[in-house]
Amino acid sequence: MGKIMFKDLEKYYNQEIEIQGFVDKIRDLQYVQFVILRDSSSKVQMTVEKNEENKELNEIISSLTKESTILAKGVIYQQEKVKLRGMEFIPNHIEITSKSEEELPIDILDYTNKSNQELRLDNRFLDLRLDKNYLIFKGQTLAEMAMREYWIKNNFIEIHSPKILGTASESGAEVFSMDYFGRKVFLAQSPQFYKQMAMAAGFNNVFEIGPVFRAENSHTAYHATEFTSVDIEMSWIKSYHEVMDAEEAKLKEVMKRLHKDLNEEYKEMFKKDIEIPTYDFPRIPFYEAKKIIQENYKYIGEKEHDFDRKEEELIGLYAKKKLNSDFVFIIDYPFAARPFYHMLDPLTKLTYSFDLLYRGIEITTGAQREHRIDILKQQAIEKDMSLEPIDFYLNFFRYGMPPHGGYGFGLTRFLMRLFEVESIRDVTFLYRGPNRVNP
Repeated sequence: MGKIMFKDLEKYYNQEIEIQGFVDKIRDLQYVQFVILRDSSSKVQMTVEKNEENKELNEIISSLTKESTILAKGVIYQQEKVKLRGMEFIPNHIEITSKSEEELPIDILDYTNKSNQELRLDNRFLDLRLDKNYLIFKGQTLAEMAMREYWIKNNFIEIHSPKILGTASESGAEVFSMDYFGRKVFLAQSPQFYKQMAMAAGFNNVFEIGPVFRAENSHTAYHATEFTSVDIEMSWIKSYHEVMDAEEAKLKEVMKRLHKDLNEEYKEMFKKDIEIPTYDFPRIPFYEAKKIIQENYKYIGEKEHDFDRKEEELIGLYAKKKLNSDFVFIIDYPFAARPFYHMLDPLTKLTYSFDLLYRGIEITTGAQREHRIDILKQQAIEKDMSLEPIDFYLNFFRYGMPPHGGYGFGLTRFLMRLFEVESIRDVTFLYRGPNRVNP
């Protein structure tokens, strides 16, 4: 039998069992010793009376340090007077499996203190022992599982695109270059070109959950040099609204799964429920959104053709207050703010594109792609791009290409808003930024 998880201890009342965990707290009193043990699922109180019979156990507990790991054998009893879960474990054998140093480099419980964030990141293995951090990564696991289940049910297949590229992806800006057997290559900013290759291959619908790399010298709470991107591409679409429909349906499935499997723990920690959106996500054209912000909040953004962070927050606030929605699509961005492969409306010259904002932060960028090679070339030239470096990409369009579209979804930004943390550093297993490549 494998390890008994502490959350399942109710199943073993009045039985002799073996448990293993971290030492969370120790209270060594005159007549009794209490040790709170912790594993990733829950906590339990271990109680040992001080007497001659328990002398060996008493000595072991007296020598214990917090965060050490132990193996204990004994009986678990239902005990209503015990505040922690109404149960206690009475051991007859304790073995210290590893002993922690007395002085910890960070105060694990002091997670409200933001001033020591760098120190916490240096000691991330300790920082991750927090209940809240475990809950975040449990949420990430469930979210990815719900996405995969939705896509598989809807005839998507998973791809793993290369991360080492001979040509810089997309615009070629903000890419990491490296030596590759004497030639210069680049780390992928996005799987965009390869998702579209899958459309040319007749794969119909594809998805990928994988790392992407951005050489942005950004020191904000919303950026990282390496992060997990969730990407899809769909063939045979007639409109970019179909891509938005697919994302909305996927996110509703994600929120349902999180509510089903995580809500109890989430509610305990955040004193509220995980909301399942039952409404249609609002879709607001870009210039209309700009006007709403100016009229309602008297704010004019720094960027003419895009949103700045303040505008994202304000339109998110508007969507929540006026439209009762945590999610809002902003659609029809000007071509100046979008890559060359987004399809243009021939009349308005706006792109068939969208961003999805969640609680005031952009989590998705998507569009219908331009699938006609002559127009695609023309749009690349309009963006002052040389066609030669992207010839391998243009080649995908020479032998038949279905109308298609897709999006890239920022998993860490979604988790950041869901779990109400201030930085993507808190929802990234090990953060990578301009000044951080360790541990």
